[in-house]
Amino acid sequence: QVQVMESGGGLVQPGGSLKLSCTASGDILSVRRMGWFRQAPGKQRVQVAAITNAGVPNYSDFAKGRFTISRDTNTGYLQMNSLTPEDTAVYMCNFDLARVGDGSYSNNYWGQGTQVTVSS
Repeated sequence: QVQVMESGGGLVQPGGSLKLSCTASGDILSVRRMGWFRQAPGKQRVQVAAITNAGVPNYSDFAKGRFTISRDTNTGYLQMNSLTPEDTAVYMCNFDLARVGDGSYSNNYWGQGTQVTVSS
Protein backbone atom coordinates (compact mmCIF):
# COMPACT_ATOMS: atom_id res chain seq x y z
CA GLN A 1 0.00 0.00 0.00
CA VAL A 2 3.11 2.20 0.06
CA GLN A 3 5.08 2.73 -3.11
CA VAL A 4 8.50 4.32 -3.56
CA MET A 5 9.80 5.24 -6.98
CA GLU A 6 12.96 6.95 -8.20
CA SER A 7 13.51 8.73 -11.49
CA GLY A 8 16.08 10.89 -13.22
CA GLY A 9 18.92 8.49 -13.85
CA GLY A 10 20.66 8.12 -17.16
CA LEU A 11 23.90 8.46 -19.06
CA VAL A 12 26.00 11.56 -18.49
CA GLN A 13 29.51 12.61 -19.45
CA PRO A 14 32.20 13.14 -16.81
CA GLY A 15 31.80 16.56 -15.26
CA GLY A 16 28.10 16.60 -16.01
CA SER A 17 25.09 16.78 -13.74
CA LEU A 18 21.94 14.83 -12.99
CA LYS A 19 19.03 15.39 -10.64
CA LEU A 20 17.29 12.37 -9.15
CA SER A 21 13.79 12.37 -7.69
CA CYS A 22 12.09 9.92 -5.36
CA THR A 23 8.46 9.91 -4.26
CA ALA A 24 6.74 7.87 -1.57
CA SER A 25 3.00 7.45 -2.06
CA GLY A 26 0.11 5.46 -0.67
CA ASP A 27 -1.22 4.94 2.84
CA ILE A 28 1.41 7.07 4.60
CA LEU A 29 0.87 8.70 7.97
CA SER A 30 4.14 10.62 8.14
CA VAL A 31 7.71 10.59 6.87
CA ARG A 32 10.83 11.25 8.92
CA ARG A 33 14.27 10.71 7.38
CA MET A 34 14.76 9.95 3.73
CA GLY A 35 18.02 9.00 2.13
CA TRP A 36 19.86 8.10 -1.02
CA PHE A 37 22.05 5.02 -1.37
CA ARG A 38 24.04 3.63 -4.24
CA GLN A 39 25.53 0.31 -5.23
CA ALA A 40 28.03 -0.32 -7.99
CA PRO A 41 28.59 -3.79 -9.47
CA GLY A 42 30.69 -5.91 -7.15
CA LYS A 43 30.55 -3.36 -4.33
CA GLN A 44 28.50 -2.94 -1.18
CA ARG A 45 25.59 -0.56 -0.95
CA VAL A 46 26.62 2.72 0.64
CA GLN A 47 24.74 5.76 1.83
CA VAL A 48 25.11 8.84 -0.32
CA ALA A 49 23.08 11.38 1.63
CA ALA A 50 20.15 11.64 4.00
CA ILE A 51 17.81 14.38 5.16
CA THR A 52 15.55 14.59 8.20
CA ASN A 53 11.93 15.68 8.20
CA ALA A 54 13.21 19.01 9.52
CA GLY A 55 15.42 19.43 6.47
CA VAL A 56 18.79 18.71 8.11
CA PRO A 57 21.09 17.02 5.58
CA ASN A 58 23.94 14.58 6.03
CA TYR A 59 26.44 13.63 3.32
CA SER A 60 28.97 10.93 2.77
CA ASP A 61 32.53 12.12 2.27
CA PHE A 62 32.47 11.43 -1.46
CA ALA A 63 29.26 13.43 -1.89
CA LYS A 64 30.24 16.54 0.06
CA GLY A 65 30.66 19.58 -2.14
CA ARG A 66 29.21 17.87 -5.21
CA PHE A 67 25.78 16.52 -4.26
CA THR A 68 22.83 18.30 -2.67
CA ILE A 69 19.90 16.54 -1.04
CA SER A 70 16.55 18.25 -0.60
CA ARG A 71 12.91 17.35 -0.09
CA ASP A 72 9.34 18.48 -0.03
CA THR A 73 6.37 16.64 1.51
CA ASN A 74 6.95 13.08 0.33
CA THR A 75 9.49 13.62 -2.42
CA GLY A 76 13.25 13.68 -2.10
CA TYR A 77 15.81 14.97 -4.56
CA LEU A 78 19.49 14.46 -5.17
CA GLN A 79 21.29 17.03 -7.29
CA MET A 80 24.57 15.56 -8.50
CA ASN A 81 27.26 17.77 -10.02
CA SER A 82 30.82 17.17 -11.21
CA LEU A 83 30.07 13.52 -11.84
CA THR A 84 32.90 11.05 -12.40
CA PRO A 85 32.94 7.43 -13.59
CA GLU A 86 33.25 6.38 -9.93
CA ASP A 87 29.72 7.67 -9.43
CA THR A 88 28.36 5.02 -11.80
CA ALA A 89 25.91 2.92 -9.78
CA VAL A 90 22.30 2.10 -9.14
CA TYR A 91 20.93 4.84 -6.92
CA MET A 92 18.20 3.85 -4.46
CA CYS A 93 15.85 5.91 -2.34
CA ASN A 94 14.93 4.95 1.22
CA PHE A 95 12.24 6.31 3.52
CA ASP A 96 11.76 6.10 7.27
CA LEU A 97 7.98 6.39 7.49
CA ALA A 98 4.88 5.38 9.41
CA ARG A 99 1.84 3.92 7.70
CA VAL A 100 -1.72 4.90 8.49
CA GLY A 101 -2.93 2.63 11.29
CA ASP A 102 0.60 1.83 12.47
CA GLY A 103 2.11 4.07 15.12
CA SER A 104 5.69 2.93 14.64
CA TYR A 105 8.23 3.97 12.01
CA SER A 106 10.11 1.68 9.70
CA ASN A 107 13.07 2.53 7.46
CA ASN A 108 12.51 -0.47 5.21
CA TYR A 109 10.85 1.35 2.33
CA TRP A 110 12.93 1.30 -0.84
CA GLY A 111 12.48 2.29 -4.42
CA GLN A 112 13.43 0.06 -7.32
CA GLY A 113 16.58 2.03 -8.10
CA THR A 114 17.62 4.18 -11.01
CA GLN A 115 20.79 3.64 -13.03
CA VAL A 116 23.36 6.42 -13.24
CA THR A 117 26.16 5.89 -15.73
CA VAL A 118 29.01 8.38 -16.07
CA SER A 119 31.02 7.76 -19.20
CA SER A 120 32.56 9.62 -22.10
